[in-house]
Amino acid sequence: MSSADICQACGACCAHYRVSFYWGESDAHPGGSVPQRLTIPITPYRSAMRGTERTPVRCVALDGEVGQHVGCTIYPQRSSTCREFTAGTPECDKARGAYGLAPLAELVAA
Repeated sequence: MSSADICQACGACCAHYRVSFYWGESDAHPGGSVPQRLTIPITPYRSAMRGTERTPVRCVALDGEVGQHVGCTIYPQRSSTCREFTAGTPECDKARGAYGLAPLAELVAA
């Protein structure tokens, strides 16, 4: 099972962590791609995906049910924070655990 397949059956990271990034990544700025309408400023130089700046956390771009089948509605335009998040890391397993999902090492070994 590829990490893309695993992620599309999970989505816990998108519903557990604040997704913050440099404000220049929004499409309101030259070279930016993240749709500004889906972001909220959190500091003078940082923005966050709407829905991840509060509790309960759930990114506005997350479609589907965590732990079942999910997808990012802006996948090609996602922020560097999302691009750099890696399946199977301790941060991934922490988010998975918050939703009662097994760590990926256990899933891959099965």
